[in-house]
Amino acid sequence: MLLELKNIEKSFGDKQVLKGVSFAAKSGKAFGLLGRNGAGKTTSIRILMNVFPADHGEILIDGKPIDYDRVGFGYLPEERGLYPKKRIIDQLVYFAELKGLNHRTAIKSVDYWLERLGMNEYRDKRLDTLSKGNQQKIQLVTALAHNPQIVILDEPFSGLDPVNAMLLKDVVKEQISQGKIVLFSSHQMSYIEEFCDSIAIINAGKVVLNGDLREIKRNYVRDRLIVNTVNPDRIKLDFGNACTVTEQGSLMIRLASPDDKQTTMKRLVESYDIDEVRVFEPTLNDIFVEYAGEQV
Repeated sequence: MLLELKNIEKSFGDKQVLKGVSFAAKSGKAFGLLGRNGAGKTTSIRILMNVFPADHGEILIDGKPIDYDRVGFGYLPEERGLYPKKRIIDQLVYFAELKGLNHRTAIKSVDYWLERLGMNEYRDKRLDTLSKGNQQKIQLVTALAHNPQIVILDEPFSGLDPVNAMLLKDVVKEQISQGKIVLFSSHQMSYIEEFCDSIAIINAGKVVLNGDLREIKRNYVRDRLIVNTVNPDRIKLDFGNACTVTEQGSLMIRLASPDDKQTTMKRLVESYDIDEVRVFEPTLNDIFVEYAGEQV
């Protein structure tokens, strides 16, 4: 299944929020939708889920206009939306029925997910008796119980301790392996980098970068080296302003040209006590800061 947003535009009053947003996500893969607050991510997601229409553009599944009666969405919002005073089982079954499951199937599916997430002991409790992390897992059940084809996760790891984050990682990997489209929206770049094959960065309502994450990284100019050594002072002295220290304590050497890479690496290995030398590859955080650091 191929999901495509094509040239989506949206205005609220005189303010144009989306200015021709386009991207595509494939089944069996995770896609990262990134941007600063106010860039247009949430508006794009709401249009995708048919909360409100776009002013212009189209949403396609396998090249045809999306049929919302046949394509199921599961949505984990950043702002949680369950009822704190209600029994957990009652509201989870209610939401599953709203998504098309009959009562018996809804109970069976909800109980499966409560067990899968280690939450079955809270089945008959009120939501407000749970910790923030456990409330997050209950919210996740509402996104998955009806077995949607497209799963949208907005800041899914927010509030989770490392153990629960690992559990959620396993669940996300299962959803991907089942051939679903998983769309992430998050400011936690390490999770996006771990899961997502492709990304789109939105800045001020426009997609400013879009494509395969590995290809994006490979296309960066390879004109910097990362060096780890027990004697950094000599290298810093010899390379002068071309050598800086990274936040991790490594040395970064900027080359006059990418063509100098091999000769510089050879010089380093032959002249200094080097533990490691490699070509610098930007992290997703580096890429995000470059493309979304300023509102255009």
